[in-house]
Amino acid sequence: MCYGYDGMAALRRSVTDRRRLLRGSLAVAAGVGLASSGIGAGAAAAGGPGQTGRRRVPPGLISIQLWTVRDALNGEPGYDATLRHLARIGYPKVELALGYFGRSAAQLRRFLDSIGIKASSSHDGISDTPAALREKIQNAVTLGQKFMVVPYLYSENADDWKRWAEQMNIEAAAAARAGLRYGYHNHAHEFTIDLGRGRRPWDILTKELDPKLVHLEIDIYWAVTGGIQSGDGAADPEGFTLDVIRRAPQRTLQYHVKDRHAADGDMADLGTGMIDFGRIFRKHSVLEYIVENDTPDVTPQRTAEVGYRYLHKLRY
Repeated sequence: MCYGYDGMAALRRSVTDRRRLLRGSLAVAAGVGLASSGIGAGAAAAGGPGQTGRRRVPPGLISIQLWTVRDALNGEPGYDATLRHLARIGYPKVELALGYFGRSAAQLRRFLDSIGIKASSSHDGISDTPAALREKIQNAVTLGQKFMVVPYLYSENADDWKRWAEQMNIEAAAAARAGLRYGYHNHAHEFTIDLGRGRRPWDILTKELDPKLVHLEIDIYWAVTGGIQSGDGAADPEGFTLDVIRRAPQRTLQYHVKDRHAADGDMADLGTGMIDFGRIFRKHSVLEYIVENDTPDVTPQRTAEVGYRYLHKLRY
């Protein structure tokens, strides 16, 4: 998900800005580094229908990040109808975003229970005050969540990343006392920003975050994009992503499963892009497989349907 807080102030980078970046410099990397080499086409074939593997994503572990359907939540058909649609598709879980839409945590829990969906995770920024942290944790407990995840941090200063890691360790300890797992969700810039002396934000985070307290929610699209953009994973984006998972002291417990168009580097509905998810899933399983596409190909509802069907039918 590309929505959240930096722990100090609201995220100022809009989705439009991110799409412009993707269609610019990232599109060049995608077109030259992948399309011309044929890597994208091969990956799409490997991750698409007709697979012969016996393993599958357990249906009970499939979720969707509500940022994907934000236009439907905020407009037509609205929050309640959209969540009911997700339940009809078959989603047993959602990852919350954008608040509770006029409900308290207790009221939202009652509504979700009534339609058979659990809010198992949420994206929440680093809290500004101890009181805000207590409220955030209490709301997560009330909703019956297992996870709470920091969705986005951005700085080109190494000290900021160290400070944020320290804050996250403190929050994670408090979350653990309440029975919650606390995680961090990546974008591409953690792998590309040069902080000096060969360091990137990901190096600092994985060094400073306490692996006993903080887990990783790996956004596969952004990890693949970070590998392509940095050059470290241009030849083998899935291999780069697996190296990210293997090398981190923190455990990867959640995935954001988001596909990537080979031609322009933009996000794609699952199964229509170049990422070989089966290869990644074979090597590392997680506790939640969360469908996401910030820029739905047709409608948010359609993206949700395509994503659930893809994960439900995938064999690897």
